[in-house]
Amino acid sequence: MADLVKKMPVKDAENQLKFLDKRAALPVLKLLKSAAASAVHNFNLSADNLFISNIFVDGGPMLKRFRPRAFGRAAAIQKKTSHLTLILEEKTPTARKMKTKTKTKVAVKEIQGGGEKPAAPKYETPKEIKPARKLGGFTRRIFRRKAIG
Repeated sequence: MADLVKKMPVKDAENQLKFLDKRAALPVLKLLKSAAASAVHNFNLSADNLFISNIFVDGGPMLKRFRPRAFGRAAAIQKKTSHLTLILEEKTPTARKMKTKTKTKVAVKEIQGGGEKPAAPKYETPKEIKPARKLGGFTRRIFRRKAIG
């Protein structure tokens, strides 16, 4: 499925994935739209100038679950996940104009005061010693029973 849209322009790949009747088409389409929007917003690239240079699917973590089987046994089931990697490039390279942030100077006012305040004395609070906890609940019921001899 990933090989279908490899080396395609972004717009053509979107159209191909919209009408593809496969379950994996929706997550790939979502990733493609997100990558194109990020390229336009973060790097000031034109969406019409982008194409998919590489796309591949790697195995992700497996969720291990169990199904009950005959005679009290359990059979392991692996719910497999995958990692999808998509790399976009420009057809014709353009000079990138990165957004630059201007630094602003913050005016700092110095306040002349009467001096530093004396630090308040630190008091340590004594820790309370708790009495030993008695056995309760389930433990008390077990050890209360008489041994049968």
